[in-house]
Amino acid sequence: MAREKYATNVKRQVAMVLDLNKCLGCQTCTIACKKMWNTDTGSGYAYWNNVETMPGKGYPANWQTTGGIDAEGKIKRGEIPTLDTGYGRAWTFDHQEVFASSGNEPSQKIWIQPKEKNVKHGANWDEDEGVGTYPEDNHYFYLPRICNHCEEPACLHACPRGAIVKNEENGIVMVNQDRCHGYRFCVEACPYKKVYFDPKRQVANKCIFCAPRVEEGVAPACARQCPGRLRYVGFMDDEDGPIWKLVKKWGVAVPLHPEYGIGPNVFYVPPMSPPQLDMHGVPLDEPRIPMAFLEQLFGPAVKDAMNILLEERERKKAGESSELMDLLIAYDWNENFKLDDGTREVFS
Repeated sequence: MAREKYATNVKRQVAMVLDLNKCLGCQTCTIACKKMWNTDTGSGYAYWNNVETMPGKGYPANWQTTGGIDAEGKIKRGEIPTLDTGYGRAWTFDHQEVFASSGNEPSQKIWIQPKEKNVKHGANWDEDEGVGTYPEDNHYFYLPRICNHCEEPACLHACPRGAIVKNEENGIVMVNQDRCHGYRFCVEACPYKKVYFDPKRQVANKCIFCAPRVEEGVAPACARQCPGRLRYVGFMDDEDGPIWKLVKKWGVAVPLHPEYGIGPNVFYVPPMSPPQLDMHGVPLDEPRIPMAFLEQLFGPAVKDAMNILLEERERKKAGESSELMDLLIAYDWNENFKLDDGTREVFS
């Protein structure tokens, strides 16, 4: 189906930058989001925010393979994840199996061994696994994900009911559940698989960027509760804010899968990594996280972003000033969030 450019005239676009060099994988953001927005009985498998281990299958499993908009401006027909193929069914821990196997040869997944033997995936299923050979080139990093509140949302264009809208004041993409008939074309179209179907209420739901908080000048719960200070929130056109500086001025924050063609407004500072080692433990010139893998995730712009990060890090290490490094260090976490008009205190 061909798309038409959405008619909404967005006045300002709120956005988020996540510095992957500081993510702890602690899932505090996930818990903060889940407790605030996913408490009804139909949202058990819905993680508006989740933290994935990369390389890995992600959540839902293999979400990177379908959806988006093609070069001709048409919505790509993707897949709708199911409990068996995408989300993974809930399980109960087989603690007896863990204890009994502790002195023998435990299975690879013994620490989360489910009693239900047909479980093959779930949220955090491949957490902390990574790839490579220890100690030469083993590696992994954490990738937090929310809805990208895109410039051209595939979910919006795919909905025949007009139930998905982009807020004119802040660019947040939301679902009008009174109009939603549960067709799930939005789930199918979203290449990031960040629209969920509530089987109890038979409607779509998704991250709303904590819109009630943003409207009051308060950062989303996932950002506000992050102990690593890795999330930055603000408006794209605010040249005094962190988003404009990281995305536009310094160019070190890049979108996830820009080739999907829908203009995501969540950006990532790519992860730096120590060098690989040869068989004798001598450092090599190659980073542990291959640049080819980062380019697959973030596009070709990630290479320039990484070079700038490395240059500014060396400048800071040499005792010289670096606005970029000071911004990323986040000495005052309040400076990560620029959502108010400067006339009131919003983070007390």
